[in-house]
Amino acid sequence: MRIGIEAQRIFRKNKHGMDYVVLQEIKELQQIDTKNEYYVFVKPGEDHCVESTGNVHIIELSCPSYPLWEQWALPKAAKKYKVDILHCTSNTAPLWCDIPLILTLHDIIFLEPRDKQNHSLYQNMGWLYRRLVVPHILDNCQRIITVSNFEMENIISKLKIPRERMAMIYNGYNNWFKPIEDKDEVYKKYIPEKGFFFFLGNTDPKKNTERTLVAYSKYLEQSTIKRKLLMADLNLEYLNGIIERNQIENIRNNIVMPGYIVNSDLPYIYNSAFAFLYTSLRESFGIPLLEAMACGTPVITSNTSSMPEIGGKDAIFVNPEKSEDITQMMLTLENNQTFYEHQQQIGMERATHFSWGKTAESLLALYQEVYNIIDHKNNNL
Repeated sequence: MRIGIEAQRIFRKNKHGMDYVVLQEIKELQQIDTKNEYYVFVKPGEDHCVESTGNVHIIELSCPSYPLWEQWALPKAAKKYKVDILHCTSNTAPLWCDIPLILTLHDIIFLEPRDKQNHSLYQNMGWLYRRLVVPHILDNCQRIITVSNFEMENIISKLKIPRERMAMIYNGYNNWFKPIEDKDEVYKKYIPEKGFFFFLGNTDPKKNTERTLVAYSKYLEQSTIKRKLLMADLNLEYLNGIIERNQIENIRNNIVMPGYIVNSDLPYIYNSAFAFLYTSLRESFGIPLLEAMACGTPVITSNTSSMPEIGGKDAIFVNPEKSEDITQMMLTLENNQTFYEHQQQIGMERATHFSWGKTAESLLALYQEVYNIIDHKNNNL
């Protein structure tokens, strides 16, 4: 097989969820498959995080914008390298492409009712682009991959896609997320002392940042320890708005906001944290949930969307729309050592059910299935 993989953004320095997923899939495929030819199409960037090997070719395509790169440069390159299948990995794909497509549709949040308080230009432009493109490419896809049973049922129900055209392949997590001793005190790059709460909040409404900060305010009122809260990817203006709207000035001096946290530092952050808050309103999978669990860090997560599926039946679940539920679980972890240690063990055991190796094996099997279907059709023409 000659397989094309769209990985436009993996060379950018500040990577996010979908970038890490395709990056790890490529690295695992390099390890397990030396038979088939892979052509990985990327946009030039400063972080050359994966290199060509014997049968895996990294092809850099320059283009000024995301839509133009995907709609023009990508299908042109895929045709040039004569790929049999083109796997588009980040929710969208070329509108005009005569090469059989596989699409990873991580979620369909962009087709669901929208929170009008989101003022991020970047997020709004991405929302609009996906909303315009996705409905027009689904019929062209041989298979549509998604990352949890929750999301698969959601897509089938709302987009009326036949079940036989869907594939569910779980994400994994990197094996360096495990219990470790931070001998170099890496965490001090971000926060002075261990034993903090950690929250990966941002301005996306689905991350539930506002309610989580209200919960933290209530925690500070009731706790005798008053642990700091480390937050990544949040700016001061957005924080000030939350504080003023909710009159929670007591959180201001207890929050540490270092900006972007380098992925290689995250294992030390999880291991140095007292607990991880993953209180989103909606997630299609939730890799940080697994990363924290694998490190032996108790996680407070939501009882919505895919999080019960990924966290397992014994995880700590709260109603993310009730800040008092989040507060109560923060206090329970702090005041009940037996419960705390039990959650550490539950998390580490649950994480063993997922790996990027399993993800890549499932992906390779799907490539072969689609290739066989195409080959059979061509032979019958």
